[in-house]
This record gives sequence, structure tokens and C-alpha cells, in this order.
Amino acid sequence: MLRVLPIVIVGVLAAATAIGAVLLRPTGEIRPDLSVIGVNATVYEAVAETVDVGPCAGVAPEQALQCATIAFRLSQGPDEGQVFPLTFVVAETSPEFVTGDRVVLEYQAGSEPEFRYTYADRQRRPVLLWVALAFAVVVVLLGRLRGLAALGGLVATVFVLLQFVIPAILDARPPVLVAVVGASLIAYVALYSAHGFNRMTTVALLGTLVALGLTAMLSWFVVEAARFTGLITDEAFILTIAGIDPAGLILAGVVLGAIGAIDDVTVTQASAVWELHRVRPDLGRVALMRHGLKVGRDHVASTVNTLLLAYAGAAMPLMIFFVLAEQSLGTVLNSEIVAVEAVRTLVGSIGLVASVPITTWLAAAFASEDFGHGTHRQAVV
Repeated sequence: MLRVLPIVIVGVLAAATAIGAVLLRPTGEIRPDLSVIGVNATVYEAVAETVDVGPCAGVAPEQALQCATIAFRLSQGPDEGQVFPLTFVVAETSPEFVTGDRVVLEYQAGSEPEFRYTYADRQRRPVLLWVALAFAVVVVLLGRLRGLAALGGLVATVFVLLQFVIPAILDARPPVLVAVVGASLIAYVALYSAHGFNRMTTVALLGTLVALGLTAMLSWFVVEAARFTGLITDEAFILTIAGIDPAGLILAGVVLGAIGAIDDVTVTQASAVWELHRVRPDLGRVALMRHGLKVGRDHVASTVNTLLLAYAGAAMPLMIFFVLAEQSLGTVLNSEIVAVEAVRTLVGSIGLVASVPITTWLAAAFASEDFGHGTHRQAVV
């Protein structure tokens, strides 16, 4: 009976996750319309055909302002094949174009021709596609069938994020509950698809879910104590207008940001204990736990640093700005935009560290086929 206990627990949690997914499922019935505040979702690709630089029209010569007029030919949309010119003041912050550049233009339906299209961004899909293809090839070459299964889990993760987590939050569902259910769905799919349906994966999944629950509770407490508003970016203000709780998004971000690192650690710990038991079946649970924790300490030390560097890399422009402003470290950390990232790192790391002894204990307890029977005859070293 005790040997199947992890399967029973994971099965019960799977049922709870499924019920949560049904209750929180997005319907789109009350989704806010951001077009009323100027957010446009209709974009079309275009190609720069000509680039002309000269003095700006209607500006005094002494101001010496230069303008670049680019003729864009639409590659798609209702005006496909037609040319629309756009003018930019030449400055350090303005985009630079050469003939043949592929861009994305926003389309304003019903506007006059001269105002119908505005510049949105460069077309980066081909680059992203090639990078994604190279990533997939490398993963499959190294991992073979296991790597292919991992790619399947990655696709499933993106599906859960785009089809459940984000739409449910847009439907004004509680962001924290959505994040917990979404992260649980991701954990089930990612772990079982990459590592197979076996006791080792089940134990790793159980450790992941326990650590995820601890992370969610701790992040809720810290965000409430710090009284974060979530209003730290222009996008946050827009979402507030749309009726979405920005502070709840911080909580959701902490949970979703932690799950990837947590399941990495739990799988490593469970695998290490299982392999150790296979090589030394005479070791008892205490010995397996002790040796497994040695592996876990090294993994945690490197992973915590990885989390910090990941957040620091994403916030590099902000860090440079604060250094140039010559503000004290305490002042910098006290600002909400930095404090939020600090909480993400610290709370996520606490959940990460907690996952090591939890998973190691579970793996040591359930790795042996003799659990509950041959404990006294196993060696403890």
C-alpha cells in the first residue's frame, strides 16, 4: 500500500488541478477591449522599398532637422501590394531603415490613407524561427527520443500559458489561483512527457507540487506585507484600466517563474537518489537522504545564482540607470520596480531550496522496493 502512496497523492492532486482548470477556464465573455484605449492588434508585414533623407518639411532651416521618408510596400492585408510612405525625424532613438528591410505596420481600419498605417516594429519572425529550429535540432540530437519528448512538453507549456493562464487572467479570474493551477498543469505535462510514467517521475512531481504550494503561500504573504501595487510599467497601467489586478500579476509571475527551476531540481534529486539506490541497494533511507542532499546542495548553489543572474540580465538597463543616478543600494532596493524583482528571486529561491529536502526525503522513502519491509536489514552508512 505504501509503495503506491505517491501515485495516489499525485492522482488526487491531478483531480484537484483538473477541477481548478474547469472552474477557472477562460470563456472570453468579459474580456476587456483594449482597442478603446488605443491598443491595436491588427498588424501587417511590409517591405521598405525606398529610403529618402532630407530636411523636414515645414521646419525652419536653422533648426536643421532631418527626416527620413520610407516607402513601405504592404506584403499582406487589405492593401497588399500598395505603397504607403511614413516619415521619421532622424534622431538617436528613431529607427533606421535600408531598402529591403521587413517591418510590421499597425493597421487602423476606416482611417484616411495617410493615417491608415503606423510603424510597429521590425519583422523578427524569420530569425526567431531559425533559432527555434536550431534549438530543437540540438535538443533532439543530444536527447534523442527523450529530447523529442521534452520538446513536446515545451509545446504543451506554451499551450497552457497561451490558452489557459493568460486568457483566464484576462477574464478577471484570480491571478494567483490561475498561476498555481497553470503551473501544476505544466508540471504534470512537462515531467511525465520528458521522463516517462514511473515512480521516480511521480516522486519528483510530488516534490514539485509541494514546493509550488509553499512558494505560492510565501509569495502571497510577502507581496501583501510589502504592499506592492504592481503599477511599475506602462503596460500595468493599461491592464488596470482593463480591470486586471496588477498586484495579482506579481504573485502569478513569482509562481510561474519558480516552477521551471523547481521541477529541474526535483527531477535531479529524485534521479540522483534512484540511481544511488540502484547502485547501492543496501543503503537505507537515512543514507540515501544524506547522500542525496549532498548532490542537492551543489545544485541549489548554482541554480540560485542562475535565478539571480536571469533577473539581473532582464533588468540590466534599469540597473545601469540606478548606478548612473548614484543612489544608495538601500534606496535602489526600496523602489518597487527593483523590490519586485528581489522578491521574485528570493521567494523563488526559498521554494527552490525547500524542494531539495522535500524531494530527497520522498525519493529516499519510496525508491526502495523494500520500503516498509526491509528497512532494518538495509545498511546505513
